[in-house]
Amino acid sequence: MLQSNLLLTTLREAPSEAETSSHQLLLRAGYIRQLAAGVYTYLPLGRRVLRKIEAIVRDEMDASGAQEVLMPSMQPAELWKESGRYEVYGKELMTLQDRHEREFILGPTHEEVVTTLVRNEISSYRKLPVTIYQIQTKFRDERRPRSGLLRGREFLMKDAYSFDISSEGLDKSYIQMFNAYHQIFKRCGLEFRAVHADSGAIGGEGGSHEFMALAGIGEDTIAICSSCDYAANLEQAEALRPVKNEFVMQVAEIEKFHTPDIRTIDQLEQELDIQQELIIKTLVYEGGGQTFAVVVRGDHEVNEIKVSKYLGMTEIKLAEYDAVKSLAGVESGFVGPVGLPLTILVDAAVAGMTEGITGAGEKDYHFRNVVPARDFSLEQVGDFRNVAEGDVCPHCLEGVLHFQQGIEVGHVFKLGTKYSEKLGASYLDRSGKSQPMIMGCYGIGISRLMSAIVEQHHDEDGMMWPKTLAPYQVHILIMSVKDAEQVAVAEGLYEQLTKLGIETLIDDRDERAGVKFKDASLIGIPLCVVVGKQAAQGSVEYLERATAGKEVLVIMEVMSRIKEFYSPLI
Repeated sequence: MLQSNLLLTTLREAPSEAETSSHQLLLRAGYIRQLAAGVYTYLPLGRRVLRKIEAIVRDEMDASGAQEVLMPSMQPAELWKESGRYEVYGKELMTLQDRHEREFILGPTHEEVVTTLVRNEISSYRKLPVTIYQIQTKFRDERRPRSGLLRGREFLMKDAYSFDISSEGLDKSYIQMFNAYHQIFKRCGLEFRAVHADSGAIGGEGGSHEFMALAGIGEDTIAICSSCDYAANLEQAEALRPVKNEFVMQVAEIEKFHTPDIRTIDQLEQELDIQQELIIKTLVYEGGGQTFAVVVRGDHEVNEIKVSKYLGMTEIKLAEYDAVKSLAGVESGFVGPVGLPLTILVDAAVAGMTEGITGAGEKDYHFRNVVPARDFSLEQVGDFRNVAEGDVCPHCLEGVLHFQQGIEVGHVFKLGTKYSEKLGASYLDRSGKSQPMIMGCYGIGISRLMSAIVEQHHDEDGMMWPKTLAPYQVHILIMSVKDAEQVAVAEGLYEQLTKLGIETLIDDRDERAGVKFKDASLIGIPLCVVVGKQAAQGSVEYLERATAGKEVLVIMEVMSRIKEFYSPLI
C-alpha cells in the first residue's frame, strides 16, 4: 500500500478529551476518529487491526467447535421484559420504536435472542450440545463514555452461547471456551489473568471468570496471590475468616466516652491514637424495600456486591442522611451496632474481634470495650468486605494477596437455566420428558481488546504492535522520493515482500525524513526498512520497533531477516 494513497492523517497532539495512552495514540496515529461521545469510526489502519483480532477469535472459536451466526442488532423489547432484564439494564438500554410504536432495543448482548433462536431450532437431546457465536456491534448507553474504546456506547464484541443437557456438559463447554480464551489472548500478545468474578446483569447460577489485561489505567482491581494461581476481581475476592481467640481475659464492661465532632475513622485514629483495625464501623443501607446495617472493621470496606448476593437483592445503596437519623436515632458517624433497631450483617473479621470501639448511638459519643456476641448479635455473620492488600490467600493459606489494576477484555459465565426456563428453551430427554437447556455465555470485547493491547504495547513515541496484529508487517520509508535510485530500491523490496504475502506499507510521500520517522514510530508497525543514501551501494537500514535496534544490511540480508522475524506466520 502506498502511504500517499492511504486515508491517514496523523496528529502531533492528542485532543484534550483523550486521557489514556491508548485513546491518545489511536487518535494521533489515525486509527480512529470520534463521531460522538463513545462512538468511533475505524479508519483503514484501525480496521485492519480489528480484522486481525477477529481472525484470531474466529480461528479459536471454530477450533473449539463453536459455529458462527449473525443475529439482529434490533431486538423486540418484549423479549427483555420476558426475561426480566429490561428493568435490570434500565437506562443503559438504547431503545427505539418502529412506525407501529412497537418498542425495540439495540442489543447490548444477545442472551434473549439466542435462547429464542435455539428454542425454535432444537427440541431433542440428540441435537445437543451446541455452541454458537457471532462478532457484532453492540450498544450500551453508558452514563460516562470515556477512555476511547475502553468504554464506548457502540462497540464490537464476540459473544458465544453454549447449550447442554446437563451441568456436566456445561462444565465441559465452559472449560473449552476458557481454554480458547487463553489461546486468543496469548496470540494477541496480551499479558492477562483469568480471575474469579461477579456475573453482574448477565446473571446465572454458576460461576464466572473475567479475563483481565494488566494495565495501570484499568478500572478493575484484581487481588492476586503471591504463592498460588488464585486471582479474583476485588468484587468477588474471598476474605479469609479469622479464628477468634476464645482464651482471652475477660473484657471490661462497655464504656461510653465523649468524642465531640469526631465522626470518621480517620479522626478517631488521629485524634485519639486508636488503630483502625480496633474500630468497628456501622453503615446503614437500603435495598429491596428494607433498611439494614452492615458492620465491618475500621480498616475494611463494605463489599456491596457480596451483601446484595447474601440478601438476594439486585442493588443496595447507602441510606440518606435523614433516613439514617430517623432509623438509627443518631446521625452518621455515631451509629453503632449496640442496641441498633435494625437487622445487622456482621463481617467475619468483626465477629473474630475480641473487642472494639463503636459509635454509641448518641451524638458526640462512642463506646469502648464492645465485645461481639456479648454486646450485639452475631446471628448473621458472613464475608461482607473487600479483601485488603496483605490478606492471607483464602485458597492456599500461605501466600498473601496483592493488588493490580486490569482492563476487562473477556468474560465467561455459567448461566444454568436462567434464560432457558424464562424463555421456554427446552428439549426432550431420552425418556421423552421436557427439560430446560443448560446454558453458558462467553464474551470478548473486540474493540476494547484493541485498546488494551495498545496500553501494554507502546512507548512515548507511539504504538508497538505485536506481529500478529499490526496493520502492516513492514513499513518502508523512502528518505527522498526525488532520488530515482532510492525509489527503485524501495519498489523492488516492496514487490518482493508482496510476492511473499508480507503486508507492506511504503511511505512514498514527499516529506522531510523527520516527519516520516515520527509517523512510523507513532503508527507502530513492527519492522521498518529505511531506504536512504546507502541505497546506491545496495544497503538499507533495518529497524525493529519494539527494540529500537538499527542495523545497516544489504537487501538480501534484509529479506532474510524479515522472513525470519515473521516465521512461522508466513
